[in-house]
Parts: sequence; structure tokens; C-alpha cells
Amino acid sequence: MSAISPLTINGSNSQQTGGIKTLGKDDFLQLMITKLRYQDPLKPMDDEDFIAQLAQFSTLEQMNNIANGIAASNQWDFLQMQSINNTMAAGLIGKDIKAVYDGIYVDSDNSPQISYTLDEFAQDVEFTIRDRDGNVVAKVTESHVEPGVNSIKWDGRDNLGNRVPDGYYTVEATATDASGATIKPKLYLTGMVESIVYREGAAFLRVNGTEIPLGDVTAIGEHGAFDETEDEG
Repeated sequence: MSAISPLTINGSNSQQTGGIKTLGKDDFLQLMITKLRYQDPLKPMDDEDFIAQLAQFSTLEQMNNIANGIAASNQWDFLQMQSINNTMAAGLIGKDIKAVYDGIYVDSDNSPQISYTLDEFAQDVEFTIRDRDGNVVAKVTESHVEPGVNSIKWDGRDNLGNRVPDGYYTVEATATDASGATIKPKLYLTGMVESIVYREGAAFLRVNGTEIPLGDVTAIGEHGAFDETEDEG
């Protein structure tokens, strides 16, 4: 297939804009007005062509209005769902929850705990903490960890000892057993919801000193409901 060369105006290539600009109804109307202004008065535009272009303009405007309506509807649905989730979160205070999570929220007032479960003894457990851009900000390690539910506290500082900015950080856990073989800890949390914190319009549950998003919750029960099964992944 042959390539299409750039548009040429007055014998010279037009400059590349770096992207494609979508024409809107105002652009379309401006083109029509310009065409009418500079047409040959001895050869006016045929009625059929003019009516066809008006029909195209009407169709373009209708499509634009439909697109705007869909965007507004989606935004409203999102805000409505967010409001429902935030209202539901408030009712979880005092309840026990189970959650499988992959991140924690850090602010100037907390030193979050990272809760995890091991199916067997681990010689070393390492937690890699990344910011929203995927950059590694800290690594936290623990040695000689027994199987079951465990936790480790992160002081919210990076590898250079500086306090990290407030925000949400992802956590990845890896471990090795006594023979050096790799095993996978589960970032698994059970406990009572102590409070609800709203950040950027979203609800975070504070459980055992850890803040997790509401969407990470997998089970809810009355206080003490999961005491007998908290070592299950």
C-alpha cells in the first residue's frame, strides 16, 4: 500500500502537529461560512449540496450532544456509586472484616502495618513498596518468621531515611524458606474496622493500624466472627 504524503498548501508541506485534531460542530460551521464567503458569485453552490451539508451539520451536532449526554451520565453513575460505597463503609465500624490487599495508605499521622500470612516457616520475608508510578521507595525485611498470621510495621520512610509523601503505595511480598526455596506470603488481613477515612472521595478502612480500600474487603462479620479462621488465606 502506498503512503499518503502530508497535505501540501501553496506548494509547501504543512507542519506536523504531532496529533490528529477532531473537528467539532463549531469547526464544521466555520468551514461552511468560509466556503459561502469565498464562493464564486457566478457559480453559487447548488441547493442540493448546501442542503446536504446542512444535514451533515445537524447530524454532527446530534452526535456531539449524544456523546456529551453519555459522558454526563457516566459521571453521574460514578458519583452515585461512590456515594453509596462511602455510606456503606460507615456502617462497617465495629465489624470484623477479611481483606486481600496489595497496597496501603500512608500519611503524616500513621506508620502502617503490613499484615500477611505464611503457610510455612520463612527464613526471610521481604516487602517491596512502590509509589503510584511504580518506583521502588522502600524495602522492609523480616527474618525467621513462623507460619500463620504475622505483621510488620513500616515507618513510612524510604530507603534513604526520608519520610515519603502522603499517598497510596503498593506492596509486594516475597519470601524464602530454610532451604532457600521461594515461597509466596499472602497479603491477607483480618480485624475490626476501627474507623473510616475518606481520601480523594474514596473510603479507606483502618484495620489494625492499616488503611485499605473498601474494594479489598472479601468478607464482613460481627466482632470475633473470624477468630477461628484467621489463619486461612
